[in-house]
Amino acid sequence: MKPSLFVVGLPLVVGGCASTLPPDVVGSSPAVEQPSPRPIAYRSPMSGYIARQPVDPRPWRRQNDLQSPTNGDDS
Repeated sequence: MKPSLFVVGLPLVVGGCASTLPPDVVGSSPAVEQPSPRPIAYRSPMSGYIARQPVDPRPWRRQNDLQSPTNGDDS
């Protein structure tokens, strides 16, 4: 017999012999009786919009000097 038959057939036979009945697997009734959550309030998709306009570039040398070490790089 082919080994693939055991790989496929054995789990099906063993699964058919399971002792758990469907009512034990289905959700309990208290979960169904809980009230539903409040509906979500409407929020406009434009509520967080911030208008941004292009600006002229600033001098890069000052920005570079502020971020560089004071005595230069040791490498």
